[in-house]
Amino acid sequence: MNNTQENLTSVYKRYGLCVRFPPKVHSLGFWGNNEPFTYSVPSLEVQMVVIFALTHLLHYPLRRLGIPKLFSEIMAGVILGPTLPKKFSDLTKKLFPIDTQGVIGTLTLFGYMLFMFLVGVKIDLSVLKTTGKKAFAVGILSLMVPFIVGTFTSQQLLKQLTKHKDDDGSTDLFFVSGLQSMSPFVVVAMLLKELKILNSELGRLAIASSLSSEVLTVALAFIMNTLRSSLESNSLSDALQRIALMSCYVLVVILVIRPAMIWIVKQTPEGRPVKDSYIYAIILVMLLGGAFSHWVGEFPVLGAFIIGFATPDGPPLGSALADKLDSFVSGLFIPLFMTLIALRVNLQAIDLSSDHAVYTIVLIVVVFLVKVVASVVPACICRVPFKDALALGLIMSSKGIVQMSFYSFFRDERDFNEETFALLVSSTAVATVVIPLLVRLLYDPSRKYAGYQKRSIMHSKQGGEIRIVMCIHRPDNILAFLNLLDTSCPTRESPILVYALHLIELRGRAHTLFISHENHQNPDESSYSGDVVYAFNHHARMHRGSISTLAFTAISPRKLMHEDILTLAMKHSASLIVIPFHRKWAVDGTVESEDFELRSVNCKILDMAPCSVGILVDRGRHQVDFSLPQQQRVAVIFFGGSDDREALVFAKRMARTSGIGLTMVKFSTNEASDENEKEKKLDSEVLNDFTNVGRERVVYVDEVVKDGAETALMVREMAEEFDLIIVGRNWGVELPQTSGLKEWSELPEMGVIGDILSSSDLNGRASVLVVQQQKTSV
Repeated sequence: MNNTQENLTSVYKRYGLCVRFPPKVHSLGFWGNNEPFTYSVPSLEVQMVVIFALTHLLHYPLRRLGIPKLFSEIMAGVILGPTLPKKFSDLTKKLFPIDTQGVIGTLTLFGYMLFMFLVGVKIDLSVLKTTGKKAFAVGILSLMVPFIVGTFTSQQLLKQLTKHKDDDGSTDLFFVSGLQSMSPFVVVAMLLKELKILNSELGRLAIASSLSSEVLTVALAFIMNTLRSSLESNSLSDALQRIALMSCYVLVVILVIRPAMIWIVKQTPEGRPVKDSYIYAIILVMLLGGAFSHWVGEFPVLGAFIIGFATPDGPPLGSALADKLDSFVSGLFIPLFMTLIALRVNLQAIDLSSDHAVYTIVLIVVVFLVKVVASVVPACICRVPFKDALALGLIMSSKGIVQMSFYSFFRDERDFNEETFALLVSSTAVATVVIPLLVRLLYDPSRKYAGYQKRSIMHSKQGGEIRIVMCIHRPDNILAFLNLLDTSCPTRESPILVYALHLIELRGRAHTLFISHENHQNPDESSYSGDVVYAFNHHARMHRGSISTLAFTAISPRKLMHEDILTLAMKHSASLIVIPFHRKWAVDGTVESEDFELRSVNCKILDMAPCSVGILVDRGRHQVDFSLPQQQRVAVIFFGGSDDREALVFAKRMARTSGIGLTMVKFSTNEASDENEKEKKLDSEVLNDFTNVGRERVVYVDEVVKDGAETALMVREMAEEFDLIIVGRNWGVELPQTSGLKEWSELPEMGVIGDILSSSDLNGRASVLVVQQQKTSV
């Protein structure tokens, strides 16, 4: 074997990836007599295909049960490993011969290093400055208490082992307790994303807690590796030299590399992509950092992880790195990495009759229980409900990719024997299945939005302040919402408090972010929301006393944005949430684009909102100058029902000024209605109250129709006559006036009338506000 092969063999053996090279490679064919797939590329391709096919075949039925993909990756490795009977294991040996494992092992190790680099990129260390005492206490105690208890327990168990028999290298119990005590941030974030509670109240607490313990977790891993090396070499000077070199490396990162990356951000114009040359330079620095940490004797991923920490998260730099690397790394390398680790597990090596196996299981269970308790107690002291605190404890005790990588490393260094390695991987697989199921049973993020009191415009104090949450997804939403505010005619006697929430898709971060601009005097402090903050604050100054605004920024996944909206509305007791329609119209009346993810968010808000909801269909034709009378023509359509009553009460505010021409169109029928007497009485009360506004301010029209077709014809004509039409959603309400329209409805979330007015084939000029009164109540 030549020197190159010897060097590579030593590297591979360090990580358990290869033990020997073939003496020669056949020059023809992919198959040899005893060495199948002797060419590296065909061998790698077949191995990747087998792993992906088996992983997805297992995950397809399991995902319907809410089991994460990590479990399928582990099971795929176990199936392909030596656990199964000999005739199956012989087949996998042909697919994964030892001579070829070096190639796929090196590839996946490189992918894992990129993955940990991206994890560092996505972590926003500034969150630690705003971490509350509750999250800090949970994070620190959930790490240190199980570590101390686990260390003491492992010492006692080791004493029992030495009493029964000679010590056979069972000092691995100390490392078991240390690894089980960790709460890696990436594992917690991936579990929260899987559970779709990343930006829920519990999710934010878990993220903040795991971030608090992340620094200590990295330090603990560094100490464990240094301790292991010093024990092997019996040299304290080597350990001190390693600490000194890593400290110098961290200083270089802080004083040189971090400022250079900040300079790159400043050199990138707002809204423009980062130059490719900068991206390549950062990746090169990351690779050099990994090589340096390996040279020092630490984990190769540690150097790359520190470089990721130094990289500014979010746009433009963090998101650019994530866009270029994330899907390739998470979708290709990491599943291979996890399966390759599990492929080395031999469950037949577990002997439950041996003291060592029993003590290892006892230690795993003890540390797990102590970790849960150490998370639950401080959370309960901070007045977190017990069920939520228990769910938090389970989340902080979750296991994942970081623990699996450590298991593999310590096995390669002979710190773990085959039995301990199999037990640890098995415990991770069990935790991967059990913890998500238990968290789902304990924590329902939607229950907190149940309305314990009436929060709607109709039930708000007459003539008092109305609180509205306005959700901005695109820049063109700003003008549409400001126009709606002016049309609502706020006064000093009946002001409007607006919570302007700018929603940004999570990119280049591993965790969500919620920013309040209430005490921020500089609107450019957040480059994401500067325009939103300035526009709404300027509008409030123009209407001092009648409009007040508070601006917020929420950075979260599109599928979870409704959590931020509903939480804000619940926290500030809003009466109305206004959300933009998912279609965007051009000035000429044609549909410019459709955002189906936004439509999904809107539907979730309608189902779960703790207050009333309005969907604003903006046709892009705004007029905000009310100097001329009758310039803004507004119509409100009334059939009856709670949603129509809410729309009518909101429209009543618009009759206060001559700058609004308000028309109320009531559709009635001569046919008998199934509406109950209570609903009829409520409708009559609202109508009578509305008519008291005065004939000189409102035009009243009573249209008698016989069916839905006649109603649809009149409604389509109205779209040409008005600038804004307000209508109740009334989905599921059967009325003679709308009979037959539901079958033709394209968008149920808009209601039958809102669906007609927001149709893509309607060339009307009117914008539409579809109103739904608060539905959820306890």
